[in-house]
Amino acid sequence: MSQFSSEDEAELQSLLRELLKGVKDRISGAPSVECAEEILLHLEETDKNFHNYEFVKYLREYVESSLGAVIEEETENFTRGDGHAVGSGQDTVVHAVTKRTRESTQYKQMMQTLKQTMMVVVESLINKFEEDQLKKEEMDRKSQHEQSSSHYTDNCSDSDSSFNQSYAFIKHEQLQVISEKLDPGRPRELRLEALQSLCYAPPSDVLSCESWTGLRRNLSAALTDPDPELSDKVLQFFAKTFSSSPLNVTKDVYSSIAKSLEAHFLYHKLSFPSGSTSIDANRPDMARLLKQMRLMNDFQKEVTTFWIRHPEKYMEEIIENTLSFLALHSEQAMSSPGSEKSLEPVHLISLLDIKATWFKKWMHGYYSRTVVLRLLERKYKSLIVNALQQCIYYFDSCDSVREEPLEIIHSLEHQQIGPARRTLYTSKELEFVYFVHSLCVLGRLVMYTNGRKLFPIKVKKRRDSLSPTNLVMEVLRTLCDRTECAVECLYQIPVIETLLAPVITLLKGKLPKLNSLESGLTHIADMLARIATTERGLSLLLYDRNLVSAEGENISAAHVVVQFTQRLLAKELHVFSELEIPPAVSGAFIFVCRQMYNTCEGLQVLRPYSLHECIAKAWRKTSSMSERVPTPVPGAPPAITSQELQSVVAWEEMLLDNLLNFAATPKGLLLLQQTGAINECVTYMFSRFTKKLQVSRCEKFGYGVMVTQVASTAPGIVALQSSGFVQTIVVELWSALECGREDVRVVHPKSTPMDPIDRSCLKSFLSLVNLLSSPYAVWELLGHRALPNKMEYNLREMATSVLDLMDRLIIINSDTKIHSLFNYEQSHTFGLRLLSLLCCNLDSFLLLESQYNLSELLLQGQRDNVTDPPSGEGEFIIDGLSVERNHVLVRIGSVGGPSERRLPPRALQKGNDPYPWPIVSTYPLPKYYILDVPKALRTKQESEISAFLASSKETERDASWMDDCRRQFCKIMATNTLTGYVLADLLERVVLHLSSSSTDCFFPPAEYKVVDHSVKTRSLSSVEQLGVGISLRYGKFLKLLREDSEQDLCLLLKHCQEFLSQQRVSVSSELSCFQDGYPGHDWFASTVFLLMHGDVGRSLSLLLRFSRLLPSAFLWPPRLHSSVHLPIEIAQSGIHPIYSCTAHYVEMLLKAEVPLVFSAFRMSGFTPSQICIQWLGQCFWNYLDWPEVCHYVAICVIMGPDYQVYMCISALRHLQQDILQHTQTQDLQVFLKEEPIHGFRVSNYLEYMEGLECNYRSMVLSDMRSILPRSS
Repeated sequence: MSQFSSEDEAELQSLLRELLKGVKDRISGAPSVECAEEILLHLEETDKNFHNYEFVKYLREYVESSLGAVIEEETENFTRGDGHAVGSGQDTVVHAVTKRTRESTQYKQMMQTLKQTMMVVVESLINKFEEDQLKKEEMDRKSQHEQSSSHYTDNCSDSDSSFNQSYAFIKHEQLQVISEKLDPGRPRELRLEALQSLCYAPPSDVLSCESWTGLRRNLSAALTDPDPELSDKVLQFFAKTFSSSPLNVTKDVYSSIAKSLEAHFLYHKLSFPSGSTSIDANRPDMARLLKQMRLMNDFQKEVTTFWIRHPEKYMEEIIENTLSFLALHSEQAMSSPGSEKSLEPVHLISLLDIKATWFKKWMHGYYSRTVVLRLLERKYKSLIVNALQQCIYYFDSCDSVREEPLEIIHSLEHQQIGPARRTLYTSKELEFVYFVHSLCVLGRLVMYTNGRKLFPIKVKKRRDSLSPTNLVMEVLRTLCDRTECAVECLYQIPVIETLLAPVITLLKGKLPKLNSLESGLTHIADMLARIATTERGLSLLLYDRNLVSAEGENISAAHVVVQFTQRLLAKELHVFSELEIPPAVSGAFIFVCRQMYNTCEGLQVLRPYSLHECIAKAWRKTSSMSERVPTPVPGAPPAITSQELQSVVAWEEMLLDNLLNFAATPKGLLLLQQTGAINECVTYMFSRFTKKLQVSRCEKFGYGVMVTQVASTAPGIVALQSSGFVQTIVVELWSALECGREDVRVVHPKSTPMDPIDRSCLKSFLSLVNLLSSPYAVWELLGHRALPNKMEYNLREMATSVLDLMDRLIIINSDTKIHSLFNYEQSHTFGLRLLSLLCCNLDSFLLLESQYNLSELLLQGQRDNVTDPPSGEGEFIIDGLSVERNHVLVRIGSVGGPSERRLPPRALQKGNDPYPWPIVSTYPLPKYYILDVPKALRTKQESEISAFLASSKETERDASWMDDCRRQFCKIMATNTLTGYVLADLLERVVLHLSSSSTDCFFPPAEYKVVDHSVKTRSLSSVEQLGVGISLRYGKFLKLLREDSEQDLCLLLKHCQEFLSQQRVSVSSELSCFQDGYPGHDWFASTVFLLMHGDVGRSLSLLLRFSRLLPSAFLWPPRLHSSVHLPIEIAQSGIHPIYSCTAHYVEMLLKAEVPLVFSAFRMSGFTPSQICIQWLGQCFWNYLDWPEVCHYVAICVIMGPDYQVYMCISALRHLQQDILQHTQTQDLQVFLKEEPIHGFRVSNYLEYMEGLECNYRSMVLSDMRSILPRSS
């Protein structure tokens, strides 16, 4: 079927007419030609009946008959194998066949024939339409017995929609005749017929003709004519003009409407309804006004989309006409309710557009906002005055009748739409809509800097106290969303005082003057919570002590809120004894507190109130109520209704949710653990996490940061494990790694991943890294757990635990495990990447090595990966797995900072030798990976320190000696470094001096008798033995230890274990970290041993003295492991003070000092505390060069333990650019754990750290002391 017959054309014409009728309603509402075309182009997507139209069916049959043979032929070509170059996959074949078909001669011939035929059909339809139009006009002329000038017609349509209306061309002479006929003195019938003719003319022709001025004057007169038919015809013409003409044309039409309405309101005073009277929208004069204002309002809302393309004078003319019209204001408008008022334009525009959408759009763009604000300031400021006065007047008038606004809102929200819609509006409803409109206008003004410059404004009869409503709340929330606006308007002491005035009144035992106590308090809490979500607002609530408490002292808003919250929870507010305050009010104020205590600085202020205990107590009480609900008995009345039970459960979940948010900070997590509700909170978090729910309405990010924080501690990771969270992460990972996309893979195979970690697995990979970043997580999830090592693995058997991942993806020691994986290379590469990150933490590596013998497994894997596996000889095969294994073997086989070891890259190079780095198949490592240590030369500064130590032996016990020592230390560090014996002597003398002073000793002296033969019987764990090996290897590399130093280091560690075991409490716990003493290696003792060049006597003496000082609690992790010196609840918590104190202040200071880095951590789902715990736990080994490790120890001992916090802040500040970059590439965790801290020197940041000391020492050091009570 290649050609169309005349019968086919007739049929097509009929079918096309039917299609156009079917979509008439859709395109008739299109505002422009372009919109109508878009509707037709996307008809298949938007019209569910598209394929049922006969026209569409006809075209489909025509295409099939024309191209069916071509498609079949091309498909057969691919079936025979001609299309191998195209690739496999159904989608690819379809694409190729389609391309070949469109390139065929038959397709081109079909399209040409179809286009020619459709042009004929469309032209016939247009001619038919115009013939019908001419016949209709002829009949109109005969019925009116009046001759009319004939219209010149053409075979084209000139309108905004070719399918629902048409314009005929018109001559200027004819327009002159029409203008004369529209003269107000002419008969009604003649004017009506002229308007009818005008409606068929193109608006562009009408507005560009010479007689437009007179025509416009006559149209304005017709617009105000009492005859509704005349005014409706004018509005019809204006509406068509708006939809199809450029701004230079439509501005004149808009101006005509505005001036006409302005004249009407000036010369026809409309009375405002009073008492029981109302305005009727169906009244002819009112209906005419509302129609004209509706057209104006529609244009106001649409004009912003295109007026930027025209000269500014056009826009300014429209804006000025609008403001001039709305500024009409009676002197009596804001008088008392009893005086007579007039109905004004602003009342009607408020009725049509209650939320001032037109003004919102005009203020959105800078282009128009500048003009609006300029005109308001210079000429129409009365508009703002009237709006503000209306708000105050409405508030005052509502004071006497509290429920009126709610009744009006209800009546307006429930009015019917359609034939039975409301047409009567009372005076109260008009005042209400004007009030809302005014609020929206004012709220939009104060959002912008220049808008706020219009204030303050003097108004009449302003009252001091205004009752807040939901609509006021909406404006306040809008202000909160704009930071700059909120700072100027809301984050001010008077605002906070006003918000908290009712709360302070309640704390004093009196009832505040609120319309509704419950609603008022809830709104107050909502605003305070929104204020607390921003840095400026939170600072205002926490630190500005300008409020007078119930006791008469000056306190900050945070203290008022938390005191009120405590009393709500404890039900200690006596004024509420006769009132039933629902839990929603308590929940709202807890949420305000939560926005504060989920930050480090907020928790610092609220901690003295023990709010975590108050919430936990309320939760236990509520939980016991829900558990005591008896089983319903048939026939007996229920003890509690289902609604009451739902309320109890909702309140219980709300309390759990707020308790959970203590886990957002390290110290808060410790407080949560002490409540005993950590398991329930984590289970609740898991339930929300699986539903992908938001943390809260004020939280931008999900639960990632909180999960990472919880996983940093032993009790936290156990709670995550028991809740099912860990299993979910593992199963999700396994599904992405091994299961693919279910059946889709059969017809659309997944592309081969180019990266070692495929993008589909990256999220699960990072979640797992966050989960296992802390050694506590590895100890709890893998400690004392043997691998399954099954004889057979079912292909459908999924990994459900971290142990399963170790068994299936990392420790692949049998062919059975290899064959159990669908994607062996990709999955094993994933496992090796995960192993590399785990081994970055030395304690995690020691556990894995001691339990699973990782090194030997990886070395054997390299030896097997040769060209002749049976003999074990031949060249190494370079593939993804061998490169990854090589990287891991070098990482775990060497120790050192950025200048002390070389790690092989994971990427291959271009050229003949893609991998020039030595393959590791045996230990020790090739010398290529071990860099030479620069020889340390004795400097002049070190000689000065030696001289100072020698000259000050007699004055060492003076109180000023330590100050002199610090000055000397800082002076030398500013220009050089301290290493070797000089630094060892300095540390020894400093520790001796401090431990000899009762004021500097923090822990009581412990009796410990050094007897070597008694401790030699102790045995070191396999973890400790491996740690000894690493320490010796590092010490020998640094040329600090002799070959026979192993026995000395083992003896030192045994002494430390014996000494510290005497100061531990017996903890009954299932946590692995409490089994058999400290679970990791004592890296601090090893560091001291290397500092003392392997002298076991000096090392032990220094450690015993050092154990009495406060810095030992934070530099020496085993020192306070379940220590008797800690409060028993902290000792049994499994949360070390390094985490709950040092890491807490790292996060707190990082937010203040390096906010970009803090934000980067938040976005990545990783926490600063996790990487800092890793750095500090292993004394920066593998992250800093040995001299900087020594300086870290020295600076914390000499300058104070708070320098541990400042050291971490300095390191993160040093890494700022790298952190920001890797946040964008979504591998921040990987970068921080795998990469050393290049270029960092303590001496370069000493001055910065001294500045931090000046600002924060009083807070940080006092908290370090408070965690370890002196009473111990």
